[in-house]
Amino acid sequence: MFRLPLSILSPAGARGRLSVLIFHRVLAQPDPLDPALPVAAEFERRMRWMRDWFNVLPLGDAVERLYAGTLPSRALAITFDDGYADNEEIAAPILARLGLSATFFVSTGYLDGGCMWNDRVIEAMRSSSRDSIDLGPLDLGEHALATPAQRCAAADAVLDRIKHLEPARRQAVTDSIVELAGAPAMPRLMMRPEQVRSLVRQGMEIGGHTVTHPILARLSPDEAQAEIREGKRALEDMIGRPLRLFAYPNGIPGLDYGAEHARMVRESGFDAAVSTAWGAGSQHSDRFQLPRFTPWDRTRLRYGARLVANLARQGAEKRAA
Repeated sequence: MFRLPLSILSPAGARGRLSVLIFHRVLAQPDPLDPALPVAAEFERRMRWMRDWFNVLPLGDAVERLYAGTLPSRALAITFDDGYADNEEIAAPILARLGLSATFFVSTGYLDGGCMWNDRVIEAMRSSSRDSIDLGPLDLGEHALATPAQRCAAADAVLDRIKHLEPARRQAVTDSIVELAGAPAMPRLMMRPEQVRSLVRQGMEIGGHTVTHPILARLSPDEAQAEIREGKRALEDMIGRPLRLFAYPNGIPGLDYGAEHARMVRESGFDAAVSTAWGAGSQHSDRFQLPRFTPWDRTRLRYGARLVANLARQGAEKRAA
């Protein structure tokens, strides 16, 4: 039922539009502290919808065909951010079984089973043996932890407050939160280098996502450039091939990164980059600020309607000056 409106909004050829989906994780079982994350069966169901409704392409190829005017109608690419181990363990086998590809944007500083700062906060709230946590010394208030819903709310509230702190300050605050929670052990959530190479062997694409996933706009120009280039170099050494694509951490244009960072990405040798601005790419889009989005709906009808609505959006695709 969605093919016709999608074909009208995303025709083949020079008027083609490219939809790009963002995922982060696919879980083996539901997580009460992050209920929006799909489990394997739900992710497979969504990917079957994508296979039915769209022509799914590797992002690198899709970008080249977008600007060459040779996109098929209903073109779509699938991406994952950060480098979680479940990308290789759960998501990639589902994609391979369905004959689909994806691009995995990896922050290299957390590989070998590391735990990103945001996950450290979530796991601190999850694993604390306390019924409440007083983060008043950090100017983050007091939060109840008696139920899973309260722990989820506490993690969401804290993450929202500290996300845009300068990186060193954010790290220090995160360390203090873990300590105030009782210093629970942190899980090893991220891929090992061999898992990154495994994705390549399965026909998947790897992209750059900096070293430590900072908000680039909060760094000095030299620091931002180092994050972009060192992450690229580490991944190229790891997989033995050039990286073509980059994803901005957090990715909101004008807030998390600016035009100067898009220039850095281009000058670092990437061919294109993606943001988290909603919309679909066209030949008028800046190839270093291509839009992406995440439909959150659970039902087939609502999920499809969200994809149609995203294609109908205007404004996010304008080419940068």
